[in-house]
Amino acid sequence: MQMLPMRHPTRLLLLLLLSCSCKGSEGKKLPPENTLLDSPAADAILPDTIVDACYSFEEAVAGTNAPNEVIDQLVLLDVSYLSVDGWIHKGQILCNKKITKEIGELFTLMLKDGFVIEKVVPIVRYGWNDSLSMADNNSYSFCYRDISYSQHANGMAIDINPRFNPLRWKKEDRPSQPAGAVSDTTVNGTLYPGHPVVKAFAEKGFRWGHNFSRYYDDHHFEKR
Repeated sequence: MQMLPMRHPTRLLLLLLLSCSCKGSEGKKLPPENTLLDSPAADAILPDTIVDACYSFEEAVAGTNAPNEVIDQLVLLDVSYLSVDGWIHKGQILCNKKITKEIGELFTLMLKDGFVIEKVVPIVRYGWNDSLSMADNNSYSFCYRDISYSQHANGMAIDINPRFNPLRWKKEDRPSQPAGAVSDTTVNGTLYPGHPVVKAFAEKGFRWGHNFSRYYDDHHFEKR
């Protein structure tokens, strides 16, 4: 959840009201030159956010095979972001409590910098199917799968724009994932070495999937 300076209590109240409401609105575009959220112009944006996800915690974990000791580690965060349509959206990240602060700060940074994220929806909407979520360019954290190695299984990993940042094999002749996705660094929302978002994740102790040995998993960040 984004933390706003207390010198703007009205804005804080508006954002809190928004986070408790499932009703979307027409939305507003970012002000010129990606005006920062702590500027006066941002006051006109916060209450006009398009809602992509508004689950309760119980709804967000419904159907998972995760044991209670894993579920007890999770928290559901409201996050705001600039989407591909040019409007501010609100979604939700189901992640581990250990990275709550970092995830909130990273989403605040990405919004301030005008970095595009198409959607942020708990993977329960996709029936806990990672492939469907990736194909829809959805950004998410927790999914109880591949527990032997995946940090998603305990909510300690996050995927950002999988279609913009596909998994690409380094030596093996295998198709990228999701199918048909292409990495184009001219597209806002695409990551590459040296990108400010990549640097921000690294500064907070996240490992980037681009550096995996067998493939470039450019949408993936994890922390242990």
